[in-house]
Amino acid sequence: MHGELTTLGIKVAASTVWEILKQEGLDPAPERASTTWADFLRSQADALLACDFIEAVTLDGHRQYILAVIEHASRRVRVLGVTAHPNACWVIQAIKNLVMDLEDGGCRARYLIRDRDGKFPAVMDEILAEAGIQTVLTGIRMPRMNSIMERWVQSCRRELLDRCLLWNERHLRHALGEYEQFYNQHRAHQALAQAAPLRTVPDPITDPERIIDLNIHRRDRLGGALHEYSHAA
Repeated sequence: MHGELTTLGIKVAASTVWEILKQEGLDPAPERASTTWADFLRSQADALLACDFIEAVTLDGHRQYILAVIEHASRRVRVLGVTAHPNACWVIQAIKNLVMDLEDGGCRARYLIRDRDGKFPAVMDEILAEAGIQTVLTGIRMPRMNSIMERWVQSCRRELLDRCLLWNERHLRHALGEYEQFYNQHRAHQALAQAAPLRTVPDPITDPERIIDLNIHRRDRLGGALHEYSHAA
């Protein structure tokens, strides 16, 4: 803008142009035309998925690999599988199952964010592309580019994996199934205004008498590692 004004013979200080833009809430041209990673995540949240592997060691001494995917907008998590041998065939089948599940659930994902882990075979991106989902790779050693998925991994470790003695792969798979249901259907999320991915926030209780005479039922999952609270019938 300053250059165009100068071309027209209008003398004005660059700082004056900056002040005008600032008052109008406009960023300088280079920043106004660029899109940051955070802008991309916010603008495409409804179409974004993210996935990652989690490692866990069971009491029988085996290292297990958990593959999970999360929807950015709803925060819904899908645990795709558990295995001690995450070879290409296993990952490919898990991704095919994911694609079918997304289609059945009416999820219109367009992007999937993942890191550059060697356990992800190249053909996986081709399968996703055929379903209309473009793979977006994070930078090297930049876990914050997949922050939504990393946050779930942290929650899963703190609320489940670090609190349970997991005997073997079968027990781990059962525990993850329980946690997936808990996370999607009950656990309150600050990012969702205390709703859960598959549960809306109920209407607040306004009757003082009902507040005084509450009858709350607690359901324990996994021997008390997880708690769910609801109104008793």
